[in-house]
Amino acid sequence: MIPIAAEPFEFPLDPAHAALIIIDMQRDFLEPGGFGAALGNDVTLVQAIVPTVRALLDAARARGLMIIHTRECHRPDLSDCPPAKRDRGDPSLRIGDPGPMGRILIAGEPGAEIVPELAALPGEHVIDKPGKGAFHATSLGDMLVERGITQLIFAGVTTEVCVQTTMREANDRGYECLLAEDATASYFPEFRRATLDMIRAQGAIVGWTAPTALIAAALAHKT
Repeated sequence: MIPIAAEPFEFPLDPAHAALIIIDMQRDFLEPGGFGAALGNDVTLVQAIVPTVRALLDAARARGLMIIHTRECHRPDLSDCPPAKRDRGDPSLRIGDPGPMGRILIAGEPGAEIVPELAALPGEHVIDKPGKGAFHATSLGDMLVERGITQLIFAGVTTEVCVQTTMREANDRGYECLLAEDATASYFPEFRRATLDMIRAQGAIVGWTAPTALIAAALAHKT
């Protein structure tokens, strides 16, 4: 075990049984013309974490961790996108509509791809998920069990929606969860701050949080 000075208390990292999950660092959420912008958001707020996520990804790769990238996207016929999701709110573009990067949040379209700086390497897993949580309607749970994973390190967007949802799903399944504080972001900075507080409240009720630098240093530690 390698101790990390996390919040609310030390996280005992076990690299042999840990995996990195990078949530939804997709063009549709990070770039102008995508779904995030269609909802009226300032995408520069989430673009800003790309270098930090890359630093965490590099550290995990160097350590040989299992690496999982998720993409929120749907089948072209929208059969896995319930009307309650597609019709919510009043965005300028809805899921499935044609946009500057192809059809919004549709698997196989350019906008659904991970930003180039964080693209998966051969051997890394990419999971397309139709919901907010990465366990819902995917093979993630089986993959983790097959590899004997007990700890999950998280990064990505958005903190209060897909990141937190997946952490809560993982917590209910018995995983120890650690969120890289500066490798996650929201279109609403106050939501990110509140989510970090919620995750680590009441003795890490959902999980731990720590800066990327401390996590990367622990991953580089020779045991």
